[in-house]
Amino acid sequence: MFGKRTTIGQGTGPAKVAASAATAAAAPAFQTVAAEPRREEVRAAQAPLVAVRQQAPAPVQAAATRSDQYYQTKSMIFGAMIESIDLSQLAKLDTASARDELRDVITEILALKNVAMSIAEQEDMLDDICNDVLGFGPLEPLLARDDIADIMVNGADRTFIETNGKIQLTNIRFRDNAQLINICQRIVSQVGRRVDESSPICDARLLDGSRVNVIAPPLAIDGAALTIRKFKKDKLTLDQIVKFGAISPEGAEVLKIIGRVRCNVVISGGTGSGKTTLLNCLTNYIDDDERVITCEDAAELQLQQAHVVRLETRPPNLEGQGAVTMRDLVKNCLRMRPERIIVGEVRGPEVFDLLQAMNTGHDGSMGTIHANSPRECLARMEAMIAMGGYSLPPKTVREMITSSVDVIIQAQRLRDGSRRITHITEVMGMEGDVVTTQDLFVFEMQGEDANGRIIGRHKSTGIGRPRFWERARYYGEDKRLAAALDAAEVKDERVA
Repeated sequence: MFGKRTTIGQGTGPAKVAASAATAAAAPAFQTVAAEPRREEVRAAQAPLVAVRQQAPAPVQAAATRSDQYYQTKSMIFGAMIESIDLSQLAKLDTASARDELRDVITEILALKNVAMSIAEQEDMLDDICNDVLGFGPLEPLLARDDIADIMVNGADRTFIETNGKIQLTNIRFRDNAQLINICQRIVSQVGRRVDESSPICDARLLDGSRVNVIAPPLAIDGAALTIRKFKKDKLTLDQIVKFGAISPEGAEVLKIIGRVRCNVVISGGTGSGKTTLLNCLTNYIDDDERVITCEDAAELQLQQAHVVRLETRPPNLEGQGAVTMRDLVKNCLRMRPERIIVGEVRGPEVFDLLQAMNTGHDGSMGTIHANSPRECLARMEAMIAMGGYSLPPKTVREMITSSVDVIIQAQRLRDGSRRITHITEVMGMEGDVVTTQDLFVFEMQGEDANGRIIGRHKSTGIGRPRFWERARYYGEDKRLAAALDAAEVKDERVA
């Protein structure tokens, strides 16, 4: 299967690998690799990666990187391996078979080079090189961890992660900026995108739905900046969010009813506050017989219903043509006989079309908006409509918003890194030129513990009959809604 490039397709043999490896072994630099001090340096460099594989969060202070000699050794072995294999034949294999073949070749090269490494260190080098060839290089250990929310690569030498709401520096580094750009191109090419000097900004996604943003030189001065927003492999539910303390059990019950009775919902919050996760949770309560259409910039929603159509925007080509905007998708949705329209993120004039859809028979539509409070969310929707060039009177715009949006759910990431639902707010109507709202649940902060974790509770405001009560009764959920609100009120009385 693997042979020298000059003998493609003429079979595999240790002799061919040995010939290539032996040629490279003649270089004086390889003699220093076998020196005794190298073993201790590699062992020291191995420790941080072992910790990563065990899924222990990398401490901020412990940012020790592998030695330069490790990367020199890796580069030499990598070069010898590339000369020893036929990449066109390798591309025809599935991932598992290709990895096995590469491991055999690399093991032969390590033996011929007399590189002084323990078995564990050799396994580390094997995994490292296989990840470079078949995966996403140094990012593979981080992508495998399910406790990481964000991966932030600031050039080849510095990689940060977010775990438990806190940003930490890792020991991950790339060989150079060229390797980082190659991995960025490998990621975005999976969804038909590209990133280079002529198109230096790109939004894409991984196969598991994780969102990727790349900004490359010359816009990024210190090397390409890669940001990956990861999503858990196991989809979260509202019950799990209750266990994390993001909402009270009574509040979660109200949210389930809101999703079930087809209220029009806007989820508001800052960056990284958990808006998409919460939107995923609410979609669990959509009936299977409803036709749902999702519109996103990078497809990341994980709806489990059988009847779902997923749409994704498209950027313009090199000539500036062919772009498909979020507004185009939302407009097209209306011709696809949707029962619910879900917009992953509302950030522009498409809010006008979404509000129109909510108000014309597509009850239960949902979307997310960047805002710091329910009141700011309403103001941002008004501003985004103005961005679309509509010269409508402010009162008309506000009336459109109040007649379309039923509930605003506010998510927030607190200063200790925890994510909480801070408001469940109803949009009531208009009083003069002012939009009126009422809170059903609010998060009340009470202090912090010895570890700096914020202590608080979700408190009912005592509203016994929300505006969507009649809608809940229409769907047979009024008794369940009354029980949840009564339980929250009784709980608050006990706490008081």
